[in-house]
Amino acid sequence: MVELEAAASDVIDVSLRLHRELGPGLLESVYETVLAAKLTKLGYDVRRQVPVSFEFEELWFEAAFRIDLVIASALLVEIKSVERLNAAHAKQLLTYLRLTKQPLGLLINFGGATLKEGLRRIVNGHTPSASSRLRVNQQG
Repeated sequence: MVELEAAASDVIDVSLRLHRELGPGLLESVYETVLAAKLTKLGYDVRRQVPVSFEFEELWFEAAFRIDLVIASALLVEIKSVERLNAAHAKQLLTYLRLTKQPLGLLINFGGATLKEGLRRIVNGHTPSASSRLRVNQQG
């Protein structure tokens, strides 16, 4: 099994290079396609546009949403290409993590001047090793 933190680190490294070389402002689908290809080349199992179904109060919702990338069947990556992230983007990924019962997600915005300002780690019951300023759902 792939180590989750190592996969997250590789996703961030590739994303930084991708943003530096292609620049901001392209469609999300472009960043998704290139990021998936680069991670596959590094040996990761990468699935794109993964449909997720869920149940709520005995009602079944088939393919209710799609996750941009799922790396090694555990790391969720949500890609944006907007001027600035807002709280709804982080909440969206946290909900995806909760509904899929996955521990870690990365929210990556390729639309800003630098990638650092558009990168967020979202955890769902995962013991984080990242700086607390990168986490959106801190406790305490």
